[in-house]
This record gives sequence, C-alpha cells and structure tokens, in this order.
Amino acid sequence: MKIHLTSVFVDDQAKALHFYTEILGFVKKHDVPVGETDRWLTVVSPDDPGGTELLLEPASHPAAKTYRDALVKDGIPLAQFAVDDVKAEYERLRGLGVHFSQEPLDMDDVTIAVLDDTCGNLIQIATQPQ
Repeated sequence: MKIHLTSVFVDDQAKALHFYTEILGFVKKHDVPVGETDRWLTVVSPDDPGGTELLLEPASHPAAKTYRDALVKDGIPLAQFAVDDVKAEYERLRGLGVHFSQEPLDMDDVTIAVLDDTCGNLIQIATQPQ
C-alpha cells in the first residue's frame, strides 16, 4: 500500500494552481471540470510525475473552513513538503513574496520552516534526515 493522493482545501482553485505551480514549482497533472465551478485539480512534483498527487480541493464544505481556521490560528501546518535545503528554499520563496510564519529552524538533523500558501493553509517545508 502507498499514498497515491492527498488533498489541501483551497479558497480559490485558480489562485491555488498559480501558487502551487508558479511559486512552489509543482506541475499540473489533472484538471477536470466537476460541476459548474469546481475542478478535479491535482499537482505533482516535477521530480516524480507518477508519484503522489496533491488535490487542490475546493474548501466549500463548512467543516473545511472551521478545520483550516483552527489549524492556522494554532500555527499548525496542514501538510509538509520535503526540500533539499530549507534555508535556500526559504530565501527563494521570500524573494517571490511568500510569507513565512516560521523562519528556518534547525532541529537536530532536520530544518523546518512554515509558509502561508495564500489559499487558507500553512505548509511546512523540511529537509529529510540523512
């Protein structure tokens, strides 16, 4: 068994697609209309196009807003993405205007930082232990 798909609830799918592809560097995998306004919209890592997909899921269900608002209020990231160098990625993303709620923090053999995805979520980036 392996993880094939996971999702993040987003306020605006077009805005999320721009942020996750143009800013974070993922690539669009699926973009299929669902109903009148929503889309089945997934992105993947350019390094692993057949790997785990991230669904940019509309946050239209009332529970999604409550859940996301509580996580953001408490400073809890919704998801974590692996990067080779958190400090370099932090500088790159800050240069693109990304807001971080947690600057790079070294914790033993892992470095983390937390960013705002502009779509209602906090996302943690981290190096993976060697």
